[in-house]
Amino acid sequence: MPAIEVGRVCIKTAGREAGEKCVVVEIVDEKFVEVVGVSVKNRRCNIQHLEPVDQVLEIKSEDPEEIKKELEALNK
Repeated sequence: MPAIEVGRVCIKTAGREAGEKCVVVEIVDEKFVEVVGVSVKNRRCNIQHLEPVDQVLEIKSEDPEEIKKELEALNK
């Protein structure tokens, strides 16, 4: 299983956004990370509710809108 790291693309497995792709933008602690995605709000998320995929996004900006655009481009 790929490691949880900044820039790792994940799929949410729980909550109302389950099944949506998101990117880890910050590691809060050993249980929580901050994620953002095209249809995922910028928020804290339990690592157990994420399934990492093999894609890693190089985060060039702190702006959530820029990160969303990069994620969309990656999914095409």
